[in-house]
Amino acid sequence: MISSHLKRWITGIIAVPILFLLVVYASDLVFTLFVAAVSLGGILEYNRLVFDERSRSERGQTMLFAVLLPLAAYFRDPHLMLGVVAIGVLVFFVCYLLCKAWRGDFDLSSPAKVILGTLYIPLLLSYIILLRNGENGVYWVFFIIVIAFAGDVAAFYIGRTFGKRKLAPLVSPGKTVEGIFGLLAGSVLGCVLYQHFVFPQVPVVHAVMMGFMGSLIGQMGDLFESTMKRASGVKDSGMILPGHGGILDRIDCLLFIIPFVYYYKTFVIT
Repeated sequence: MISSHLKRWITGIIAVPILFLLVVYASDLVFTLFVAAVSLGGILEYNRLVFDERSRSERGQTMLFAVLLPLAAYFRDPHLMLGVVAIGVLVFFVCYLLCKAWRGDFDLSSPAKVILGTLYIPLLLSYIILLRNGENGVYWVFFIIVIAFAGDVAAFYIGRTFGKRKLAPLVSPGKTVEGIFGLLAGSVLGCVLYQHFVFPQVPVVHAVMMGFMGSLIGQMGDLFESTMKRASGVKDSGMILPGHGGILDRIDCLLFIIPFVYYYKTFVIT
């Protein structure tokens, strides 16, 4: 039987070249459709975590906006994305009023879960489309990948070798304080090397800051997704990626890193 660790590497070896080709060579529309597919897959996993089988309307609403938000980002206008969110909130509330409150069901958890899912997955993820479609967009997408995966690899092996003190045992029992130090070191080192060899137009101080802050923010994204899984009583959000779990298990940190890098680039660097 293939070990989980080996499955993790096999999946990565297959997925990384595909991701590379999509980021570098795909047209804006194809890349947007790819992001929309990931967004939809993430929302399907989210729906399984937070909704029961009776919540068909809520599931449909989150799925609709999982596709609409990436398509709005395709037009390179953040205001359009926020407009879709605003209209979406109105739609969610009207649907709740007509479908639930009208019949005397005053439980606000359903519309709250719909809005949370929409903000959490498609909105945050869609910023990668804005980033890629901007100046030096391909470089910035790979910069995000470096932050996430250089830190992830370092945290995994350092935590596995030296980890003793649990970071948040009730939320994610496998994470250690030593692993977090590895995460920070791996992300910062990866970003500095990337800046030096690939992205010299970015000042090194910004590479260090984004590596350090991005890895911490990404770790919060990881812990947030772990919190949702604990609340739902499941180990993985899905099984679509052997050795990695579900889509949310793989993009949980990216969901937080992507908008951070986008706004850091927009308001601090430029």
